[in-house]
Amino acid sequence: MTTWPLQIGGDAEVESMRARLAVPVGAAERRAGILLLSAFGAGAVALSVLAGAGTGWLGAFVVLAVLYAIAGQVEFEVGTIHTDCSLASLAAMVVALPPAVIPWCVAAGATLGALVNVAREARHVSRVIPAVAQLSLPVLAPAAILAVSSPVESWSDWPAIGAALGAYLLADLISSKVFARIAYGEPLAPRLADAWVYAVDLLLAPLGVATAIAAAGREWAMIVVFLPLAVLLRVFADERRSRIDQALELSQAYRGTAMLLGDVVETDDAYTGSHSRDVVELAVEVGRRMGLGADALRDLEFGALLHDVGKIAVPKEIINKPGKLTPEEWAIMKRHTIEGQRMLENVGGVLARVGVIVRASHEDFDGSGYPDGLAGSDIPIEARICSACDAFSAMTTDRSYRSAMPLQDALAELRRCSGGQFDPAVVVALITVLQEEAVSRVETARPATVALPAAAA
Repeated sequence: MTTWPLQIGGDAEVESMRARLAVPVGAAERRAGILLLSAFGAGAVALSVLAGAGTGWLGAFVVLAVLYAIAGQVEFEVGTIHTDCSLASLAAMVVALPPAVIPWCVAAGATLGALVNVAREARHVSRVIPAVAQLSLPVLAPAAILAVSSPVESWSDWPAIGAALGAYLLADLISSKVFARIAYGEPLAPRLADAWVYAVDLLLAPLGVATAIAAAGREWAMIVVFLPLAVLLRVFADERRSRIDQALELSQAYRGTAMLLGDVVETDDAYTGSHSRDVVELAVEVGRRMGLGADALRDLEFGALLHDVGKIAVPKEIINKPGKLTPEEWAIMKRHTIEGQRMLENVGGVLARVGVIVRASHEDFDGSGYPDGLAGSDIPIEARICSACDAFSAMTTDRSYRSAMPLQDALAELRRCSGGQFDPAVVVALITVLQEEAVSRVETARPATVALPAAAA
């Protein structure tokens, strides 16, 4: 049975991110949290000593810490990360609190918010320290800038406001990337989702500044202005989460359908089932190496799994014939890509798009393939990847009419057909994956192996 999980695409990454929040932190994540929190503590103490805190700020401190905790409950999911409206309360602190006090206010609000999340079972208790550390450390940057500038009292102080918020966003990006690198081994390079998060932050920041300026020392006024805004944003956030939940449910339905079809193929023909799984492993890794996005990787995964689904409509005596097919039998066999597309179009949605990949999975780069004679970039990149991975898996696997080809011969055949049957860029990526042994091919599709040659494609 085809039991390995399909975990490619943005929807699977969102599911993984949600699941991560409910379980205890790992050792690396704990170390990252302690490291960031230690750096925050040292920086906040140093800033308090050097800049001084003054007096008369306690009321604003308590109110803004509570508002920061409330703002943290208004979460907007953006891909595999989330943002909230806490920057609005941080922006208010820029006006209402002495610079040296701002980091401590954020830390207090972050701690309160994290404990609320634990109480409502939205986070595991072990995630309090990492959460507080990630929220608090970046605040040292704007606080340090404000400590050496004139107090912010009105919009005429916009250079200091802009510099402080800019410093915060940069520090937040750096600290979050460092944390993710230490905790999860993620790359340091920013992603598109980061831009969306900081765009939301920048849109909310002026509201916080305006609230603090208008309140002018009247803490109750900040509460009156901020709470309705937080409630309104929470309504929008809940609506967005509901739409994401619906999309995830639909995606699970597509995944279930794909898995079911894969099981049907495997039950009908054990070779085709294990071969399809082998092609999935190779194709997804090649797609990653070639820079395909999350949606394209998901479609590639489905296409690789289901590229032979149309063989259900081909008589078994043709599928399992121990010898070459007659022209008539070959004509029937070649229709399996068309039948596969028809089946998937009947399902609709995502799998209808995958049907296009399935139909083109036997097109050749030079235009000599079937069923439509597509060539070059007219063939979807996912289909070009499937074609090369499909051919390699078939060459290195025992078939009913021949034994598996030695691995060196299969690599030589990939090179020979580069530019003809296969996309040259795909061949280079596939051979690189094979040389690095970057995937574990399924046992039923693995021939007797020999050492891979060191020569590049």
